[in-house]
Amino acid sequence: MTSTLILIVEDEPAVAERVKWSLRDSGWDYCAVADAAAAWQVLQRRQPHLVLLDWTLADGSGLELLLRIRRERSLRGLPVLVLSATAGEQDKVDGLDSGADDYVTKPFSPRELLARSRALLRRSGYCPASPAIAVANIVLDPLSFSVLIDNSPIEIRVAEFRLLELLMSRPGQPFSRQQLRERLQQAGGRVDDRTVDVHVLRLRKAMRDARGLVKTVRNVGYMLAA
Repeated sequence: MTSTLILIVEDEPAVAERVKWSLRDSGWDYCAVADAAAAWQVLQRRQPHLVLLDWTLADGSGLELLLRIRRERSLRGLPVLVLSATAGEQDKVDGLDSGADDYVTKPFSPRELLARSRALLRRSGYCPASPAIAVANIVLDPLSFSVLIDNSPIEIRVAEFRLLELLMSRPGQPFSRQQLRERLQQAGGRVDDRTVDVHVLRLRKAMRDARGLVKTVRNVGYMLAA
């Protein structure tokens, strides 16, 4: 199956980086541009599966780009999710009436953005691939939210699942406590360094005989042995 491609049209670097991080975390590919002209050039070369469109761009409003997309016959069915700093009802109505498929107000959580993106992809008839991750004797499936060790399922909580998913994404690479904190914040709740250590202990306990694969990296954080 073709890799899921998301076009990000966002001129705020901090927001763009947050969106990129979320998409990388889901295993999706992305192309990021900062203005409508660059976005249109991308759309002429390759059609993405979804557009994340900032409503206010330096070279014109996102509305103008959205209307242009809807006028183009080959792009009319392309899902567009608007990202906006304004939460007013009229702004949302204007966006949806102009052809947007959904609307997210900044600041938004990565979980909400991904959930809404998946919903739009499903509605468009595209089923994004969510391949299982396999490292050593561990298989993690993000779609079914399951973990197998030696082909046997283990019981695991949301926070520990998210930690393991991150560690398995780059086996052999240390992750700092800051990176792990950010990951845990997606699962909700307040997180500090002590909280990270507690969740790692719980993860190791859940992994039973494979607990030794989660290594402590002194003065850095943790990693999963390759």
